[in-house]
Amino acid sequence: MSYKQSDYNTYRNYESMSTVNPVNGIMSEVAPDFNFGNAVINERRMPVVPVRNIVLFPFITVPLSVTDPEILDVLSLAHKNQEAVITLTVKPDSENITTKSLYRIGVVCIVARIMEMPDGSFTAFMVAANRAKATKIVSKENGFFAAIEYEPELFPKEEDMELAAIFSSINDSFSEILNLFSEDETKELRYALTQFSSPFKLMNFIICNSPITLDDKQKLLEESDIKTRGSMLLRMLDTAYQMLQLKVDIQDRSREDLTKQQRDQFLQQQLKAIKEELGDVPEESDEADLIARADKMEWSEEIRTYFDKELKKLGRFMSSTPEYGIQYTYLNTLLSLPWDKKKDSPIDLERVEETLNRDHYGLDKVKDRILEQVAVMKLRGDLKAPILCLYGPPGVGKTSLGKSVAEALGRDYQRISLGGLHDEAEIRGHRRTYIGAMPGRIIAALEKTESNNPVIVLDEIDKISKDIKGDPSAALLEVLDPEQNSKFHDNYIDVDYNLSDILFIATANTLDTISAPLLDRMELLEVSGYIVEEKIEIAKRHLLPKALTDLGFASDDVTLSDDALRIMTERYTRESGVRELDKTIRRLLRRLARLKATGKALPKVIDSAKAREILGKEKHTGELYEGNDYVGVVTGLAWTAAGGEILFIESSLSKGKGEKLTLTGNLGDVMKESATIALQYVRSHAEELGIDEKKFTDFDVHIHVPEGAIPKDGPSAGITMVTSLISSFTGRKVREKVAMTGEMTLRGKVLPVGGIKEKILAAKRAGITDIVLSAENRSDIEEIESIYLEGVNFHYVKNISEVIDYAVLKD
Repeated sequence: MSYKQSDYNTYRNYESMSTVNPVNGIMSEVAPDFNFGNAVINERRMPVVPVRNIVLFPFITVPLSVTDPEILDVLSLAHKNQEAVITLTVKPDSENITTKSLYRIGVVCIVARIMEMPDGSFTAFMVAANRAKATKIVSKENGFFAAIEYEPELFPKEEDMELAAIFSSINDSFSEILNLFSEDETKELRYALTQFSSPFKLMNFIICNSPITLDDKQKLLEESDIKTRGSMLLRMLDTAYQMLQLKVDIQDRSREDLTKQQRDQFLQQQLKAIKEELGDVPEESDEADLIARADKMEWSEEIRTYFDKELKKLGRFMSSTPEYGIQYTYLNTLLSLPWDKKKDSPIDLERVEETLNRDHYGLDKVKDRILEQVAVMKLRGDLKAPILCLYGPPGVGKTSLGKSVAEALGRDYQRISLGGLHDEAEIRGHRRTYIGAMPGRIIAALEKTESNNPVIVLDEIDKISKDIKGDPSAALLEVLDPEQNSKFHDNYIDVDYNLSDILFIATANTLDTISAPLLDRMELLEVSGYIVEEKIEIAKRHLLPKALTDLGFASDDVTLSDDALRIMTERYTRESGVRELDKTIRRLLRRLARLKATGKALPKVIDSAKAREILGKEKHTGELYEGNDYVGVVTGLAWTAAGGEILFIESSLSKGKGEKLTLTGNLGDVMKESATIALQYVRSHAEELGIDEKKFTDFDVHIHVPEGAIPKDGPSAGITMVTSLISSFTGRKVREKVAMTGEMTLRGKVLPVGGIKEKILAAKRAGITDIVLSAENRSDIEEIESIYLEGVNFHYVKNISEVIDYAVLKD
């Protein structure tokens, strides 16, 4: 196709269209059978059609596949109203379509037709007209709209033979690209090339169908000078041709060496040919990097020898194979471990004690034990000592203790959450024979540290479960045994690793679910709940200052009075720890933050009345003693994972044959057995208790524990149940403000129970003044700090008769 004078005249006519409607002016050239005369063109508020992976050019009719319902609505409305739209291409790196993700130069188009395809999608036929620039884009609920300015095409003032040569070269270059493909693949495209009479329109068509990038196509659209645009396109076509030719040569070279036995390595040969062309051999650079890193490692000669042996294996694999990736990842893991690298910070006991006291209030017994452990570390220089296991209710500071210890010792800190763990490989690692194999959590934690002697907290060790994949708690036996963990074997790294320098601290809420062998390897340290006074002090020292900082207050903006904190502790939370108290304080401060943000006056001091006003209705009325107005009602004490609680045992008699014992209140098997033992004891000791034996044949017994939605179990309600039954059978009330806990036998012996400190705290919260418990629990009471025992009298008993003599009134 040659450049003719008629084409020059067409360009000159196009250049003079500034005085006419641009769309109507080129209507006949684009689509003679389509009527642009009634098109609505709003240059100040033109609908925007965002398009991906395509750039539209003037004078080309383009079928546009539409999958976005919002864009389909814009196109449908424009087609219905015969309204012009502007198509703007979305930038390649944009996930979401925004005003900033759209190029500013596009093409004004008319929606000629919208067709629904057989697969349910829609295709819109866009008739492209002039280039235009979106000077301003706004986003509305019904799409994007733009104010536009037309961008005129700059044609030569007179016939330009250089431009004609450029057009001809573009056509030739594109034909050469098409020759790289089969005739069947390009048949329709070759035919379309013969249908253009204008070189300018042909150039735009070639741009749309050329194998050049989206960015390059947009650059071509934004270029106003036709000669410059043609020159740019010619360079891009030459580059695309060279890349395609190189690809064909690589494929041909691979096919020459292809045999039937080598078909499975076809892709590897292609990749190898590409690397030869680029002059890049990544395997050598990878190996050199690994060797350089290995030379800087602090590890034993034995480990270095093993590493060099594994490094040689890497050279046997091509970098494109899965085996290469597996081996490289393995070697990288070996280099990421600290091995013999340690942080030798001097141990300062005073600093450790100061840090623990700064970060945690109370917990004196726990702090003393940690200080003892640190003292042994300082004297011995190693950690050949039992692993500490801190157990207690949630929110009492078990996990944060480990972080404070790490800070005080100047060591790295890592926390491993074991909650829900059920696969042994999570501890010991996967064998490298599996794709996607990884080291266990212990080794993975060490990868993140810079030393081989960090503090690692094994959090929620009581939440470990097991299934067909193994028992993780069994794998932890080696980790937590000081005599074995110096040669811990992880299946992934496949060499022994020394864990003996790591300070492990485990945490748990209950010991019931931890296996006996694992318990045997740990020293148990109970972290019990706080009394109200301690919670108030913790709130003042830690919770309130941190909450003020987190919520944008100055440290002196708000002060909570002791009465307000007491109300929040007793009436809005019910827990042994302080986690709910922290949430309550933050809820109160968020309400004050709203006042501060709106410029309203902020109360400096929050008293109890103001706290009630802000927090609203109290959540808890308190675990209060309900009095001794009725026979058969006795107050018991129970332990839960959230701390101690009081519960009420109720019993009553009803006419019957004396053969029925009804138990209600969602009781567990152990508690049901305690009720049976209690009734049997009362039957066998009826005479000495002053009970008419006819009552056992004339009355049925019903024992109930309120709050039936909550499951209850355990042996500690034994003496409470028998006291309740004796009260019901004799009609004698129970002494006021008395609570009791203890297991009983058929002979009437009172046995000790656990959770004494939590039960005492629950009794104090409820206003109990006297507690009856086994004489064998006296040692537990003696170990509890005196502050927890103030205001409570303890009555130690060995037999049920002593309980009855004290607790059941004579009248």
